[in-house]
Amino acid sequence: MLPNKTARYCRRGCALLVFLMLWPCFALNCKAQTMVYHSVPTESNKIALTFDDGPHPSQTHRILDILEKYGVKATFFMIGVNVRNYPDAAREVISRGHEVGNHTYSHICPKNLSESGLAKELERCEDALEDLCEYRPHLFRPPEGVLNAYVQHCSERGDYSLILWSVDTRDWAVKNAEVIAERVLSKVQPGDIVLMHDYIANSKTPEALEILLPKLLALGFEPVTVSELLGVG
Repeated sequence: MLPNKTARYCRRGCALLVFLMLWPCFALNCKAQTMVYHSVPTESNKIALTFDDGPHPSQTHRILDILEKYGVKATFFMIGVNVRNYPDAAREVISRGHEVGNHTYSHICPKNLSESGLAKELERCEDALEDLCEYRPHLFRPPEGVLNAYVQHCSERGDYSLILWSVDTRDWAVKNAEVIAERVLSKVQPGDIVLMHDYIANSKTPEALEILLPKLLALGFEPVTVSELLGVG
């Protein structure tokens, strides 16, 4: 029996040794995994307003005017093909001091792409922003908010922070500005990231924003860019 016990102890000892040798690799991989932000813990009243799918040749300008009226900065997650089609609108967002994030080049759901295909989508959007706006984004919002291994891997390689949301206005589906505004006002808490869009057919988002912003400010909220909410802007 003694030899068998000795063999078991040896096997356990070897297994422990292998674990201890490999643990730094496991720990490094866990540490390197990209953080996903739906909201940000904060002791302040900061929130982030975000706009997806633009730029749009007219809607984006209307939204920018309303944001400027109330002294608010926001984050725009742009689609690369729209940057190519409407570079003046993209440049206006940046020139007015707002933040731009990568929303891929053609807004294809990551579920329908290979990892190399998703990497190419990110790269093409980067190229559009660099070529036309001299801007390099560091935030990534995947189309439809899809998270999978490909999204994680591509974010890590591109040194992106992954940004989702905690308050969805559903402004793409709702055609009543007051309802859109109330979706935010009924849910918003400090640290929230609010999802809106600046490229929707028959959009009521500008009208909703005109209702929403003075009420948010009256309640003491401070709308900022995502990077400022994260403490890196």
